Amino acid sequence: MDEAAEPIPVTRTVDCGTAKLLPDVDRPRAWLLTVDGAPQSYVDLDAPTHLEFEYVRRLAHVLDQAAPEGRPLDVLHLGGGALTLPRYLAATRPRSRQDVVEADRGLLALVAEQLPLPGGCGITVHAEDARTALEAAPAASADVIVADVFGGSRVPAQLTSVEYARAAARVLRTGGCYAANLADSAPFGFLRSQLANFATVFAHLALIAEPSVLRGRRFGNAVLLASHAELPVAALARRTAADAFPARVEHGTALRRLIGDAVPVRDDDAVASPVPPEGAFSVG
Repeated sequence: MDEAAEPIPVTRTVDCGTAKLLPDVDRPRAWLLTVDGAPQSYVDLDAPTHLEFEYVRRLAHVLDQAAPEGRPLDVLHLGGGALTLPRYLAATRPRSRQDVVEADRGLLALVAEQLPLPGGCGITVHAEDARTALEAAPAASADVIVADVFGGSRVPAQLTSVEYARAAARVLRTGGCYAANLADSAPFGFLRSQLANFATVFAHLALIAEPSVLRGRRFGNAVLLASHAELPVAALARRTAADAFPARVEHGTALRRLIGDAVPVRDDDAVASPVPPEGAFSVG
């Protein structure tokens, strides 16, 4: 019997640039998705709980702590990529209902063709603008909102205002959690403004990031958490500290110090997240 042909890279022009699906030589049905050279997603079709990116592992820890083990969740994902986290949640919490919003129709078509979702997974994908979809979502309809929206390598301005934070609060259920992947570096002007936005709307905040990022030594990802209920910071701290690249969970006084004199940003003044330095998220 002939051996199965080795997977080959796929390159396609999508709405936001050039997307590439690169096979992982070490895992037979695993793929890295990049857009204009910036890594967007990593998916192993045979092992959806395998998470390659550290920030995705941190978001997965948040999902793991959002309810008792195995209990289904209603989750709104803003930003789709290759649907890594929706696949993870479908595997770890069957019967969850997940809506994924992704504005790039070309990217959605590529992922649907090359990395199809399993049948009956409870994941519904919508080709729509994230802010528009959030504002149209029913009130108190989500246990968790996961925001991982990047236009290229920047979070769009319409997702960086206090009005956006209020829209997220309206969609969350009592005790629900908002979790966003952001990126910044010292002196953290963008990150501080985002914390100020959500501090205006939510009673409890936390931030998960590697110590080198928090100390301002390099540009990197930070996961912002917001909820009206107390966040499981102790459990998250244990999990993130045990990761291959350990992270810290900042909250309370430490987070208030980081916010400092930052003020909420309104829609009229909102700007996209900073341009990452050359090579910050690129792959060879």
